[in-house]
Amino acid sequence: MNSMTITFYYHGKTSVPVEIEGLTPDWAVDKTLSEIEQFEIFEGNRRIPLGEMFRVTGSPGDRNMVFEGDLAGVHWIGSHMASGTVRVVGHAGRHVGSQMKGGQLTVEGNAGGWVGAEMKRGRIHVHGNAGHLVGAAYRGASRGMTGGTILVDGNAGNETGLTMRRGMIAIGGNCGDLAGFNMIAGSILIFGECGIRPGAGMRRGTIGILGPNPPQLLPSFRYSSTLKPQILSVMLRFLRSHNFSVDSSLMASAVDVYRGDLVSLGLGEILFLNSQAG
Repeated sequence: MNSMTITFYYHGKTSVPVEIEGLTPDWAVDKTLSEIEQFEIFEGNRRIPLGEMFRVTGSPGDRNMVFEGDLAGVHWIGSHMASGTVRVVGHAGRHVGSQMKGGQLTVEGNAGGWVGAEMKRGRIHVHGNAGHLVGAAYRGASRGMTGGTILVDGNAGNETGLTMRRGMIAIGGNCGDLAGFNMIAGSILIFGECGIRPGAGMRRGTIGILGPNPPQLLPSFRYSSTLKPQILSVMLRFLRSHNFSVDSSLMASAVDVYRGDLVSLGLGEILFLNSQAG
């Protein structure tokens, strides 16, 4: 392992949520290991030093962080980070990369809800499944993610891209209900099955539902055209360049374009694979 990587080995034995919000490569870069071990985290509502639950080794000088251990109950990993890399070896809890401003974050297992919520820039790649509200706005907020890229190789839950303003979300597996709910702009690509009411209330933006069994659209969407949009092939090539699996047959596929949501601004589009193709 790179000597300039700092590694956090989680050994906590609690069933209570553990929150490490603010522990980022940017914060740690000029700290000693002793200072990092004193970083204040929460076990439920109890404030404790990081060193009570994590063994810390290595050096933070290159802004590279690795988390190891059973981290499914550890939340806010990489939230607010602005640069550097964070890698989670295994599963992660909720709010991974929340309000992220830059850098790269990788989860090698599954992640909980709110992955990349309200992120501004950077890239998140979850190699397993993600929970509800990927790239979403927090309750009461006016917008979700405003930039950056979120890649989920597996499945994702409901309200993916809630009120997103800009950026791209790609879901390699299935996606839950209300994908792109109240979407302002941006792009969501779903390669598996998709739940009910995609694009409900969307104003602008693109939702590509590229699996074999598209859901029924709300009646406030209207068929527009069938075409091979260049922007779709550009997005697919972009995903491939970031090690996201894309079936070669999709690169030149025709899609049916539906415009909506007409109860809102109505300038969004939902793309289905053309049912007559092949």
